Amino acid sequence: MPTFVTIGYGDRAGYERTDPAVRDAAHVHDAQLREDGVVMGMAGPPVLVQNHDAAGVQTSAGPFMRSNLPIAGFAIIEAASLEDAVRVASHAPCAVAQGVVEVWPLEGGG
Repeated sequence: MPTFVTIGYGDRAGYERTDPAVRDAAHVHDAQLREDGVVMGMAGPPVLVQNHDAAGVQTSAGPFMRSNLPIAGFAIIEAASLEDAVRVASHAPCAVAQGVVEVWPLEGGG
């Protein structure tokens, strides 16, 4: 089955503007995904890693990607198609609470 990485972006202000019943349903949805074995977690502080020309590892704190909203979390899901992965992601807290979720197909895995 195809595998997808989801990246959720959202901030506290958008979360708090969202109807609590909608947020609660999204958290129930995530809990069910975890129970079904989906690897999911909140984003911690990122570290950039570089090893140009395999000449030595350099690290620095902070993200490489830039967004208007902070990255809130990640999940690795399996779905029959991109459309099914989008359906799953559309119920995530970030998707319903004024944020956004990206769905990235993993190609060449398995």
